[in-house]
Amino acid sequence: MQLQLPEPSPDALLASRSLQTLIANDIRHNSGWISFSRFMELALYAPGQGYYSGGAAKLGKDGDFTTAPEITPLFGETLAHVAADLMGKTAPQIIEFGAGTGKLAHDMLTELSAMGVAVHRYSIVELSGELRARQQRTLRGFPQVAWLEQFPAAFSGVVIGNEVLDAMPAHLVVKTQQGWKERGIGLAPKKFVYRDRPCEPWLIAQIPDADMLPVGYLTEVHPISIGFMKSLSGMLCAGHENTGHGGAAILIDYGFPAHEYYLPQRSQGTLMCHYRHHAHDDPFYLPGLQDITAHVDFTAIARAAVEGGLDILGYMNQAAFLLDAGIGDLLLRTPPTDKLRYLPQSNAVQKLTSPAEMGELFKVLVVGKKAQLPAKFDRNDRSHRL
Repeated sequence: MQLQLPEPSPDALLASRSLQTLIANDIRHNSGWISFSRFMELALYAPGQGYYSGGAAKLGKDGDFTTAPEITPLFGETLAHVAADLMGKTAPQIIEFGAGTGKLAHDMLTELSAMGVAVHRYSIVELSGELRARQQRTLRGFPQVAWLEQFPAAFSGVVIGNEVLDAMPAHLVVKTQQGWKERGIGLAPKKFVYRDRPCEPWLIAQIPDADMLPVGYLTEVHPISIGFMKSLSGMLCAGHENTGHGGAAILIDYGFPAHEYYLPQRSQGTLMCHYRHHAHDDPFYLPGLQDITAHVDFTAIARAAVEGGLDILGYMNQAAFLLDAGIGDLLLRTPPTDKLRYLPQSNAVQKLTSPAEMGELFKVLVVGKKAQLPAKFDRNDRSHRL
């Protein structure tokens, strides 16, 4: 079926074709087959050409999708109050992975300053040069912000990851009459095609009751995001070992626990692409010009954190997290009688917390070392469902 999507500019089309050539050459150099994870890695992160490493606008009304910090500053302001509490138990430092336009950092630092909470250092790990440049413009008034190329070896304080895990390359696996196969990418004349090959057993280990799923079942598995969590765990554990101070990570993304992720009726996986505020499921459409994501398996992420030496401090949907953190009280700092200012903010809070919008699909996982969430988060905790 032909996708009916907005036409790219001639320059954008040229950039996409250049990336397609790079991917095709990578396939040829690997005996005609690469994993979907490798395809996704190149499409998103190929230096200077991938979606996140090229120059296209990605976020906001002129981009391809909108994230919670772009919807309202109340998101970052609410997160600031949680971070302040956690920093009081750990250390006055924050690391944010994949900081987008820098708006979340801006809103958090502004609110923390208004609260009288000093953040000695706010570090950002960002792979996209274009986004880093936008962040530097947005955050030029905050001298404590620094950019890092990679994980520090040790860290104490608060880690923030908003919509980071979903953009990590995922592998595709499919159940056939001959058993599980890995679905990768090959070449046909003038196009990419799916090709299946025998599957490494460790790829299937993430799927509960894999043998019970029907033939034809297609899904994603996430060794890269699991590896990220192991590195994050090592970083926080080393921070505690070196300084005696704890650390905590707040991870916000759309996804499910494993028993919901791998339901028999979710038989075609969760892979989704975003182009100019249109969502579709064709990853081969204009590589480099669209985002490619997969939902997060929060059970696998939590298990990796625990295996890495961290504790699960909380797991809940975004609505419960934001409401328990006090977003309603922050909204009421604008008087409801001031309708011109109050109504847009109220509508934004509704979008973040409504089960029909972002409130239920988005989850919040908090893990840490020698850290604890306030007791007010206990009533909506779903850790037992992981």
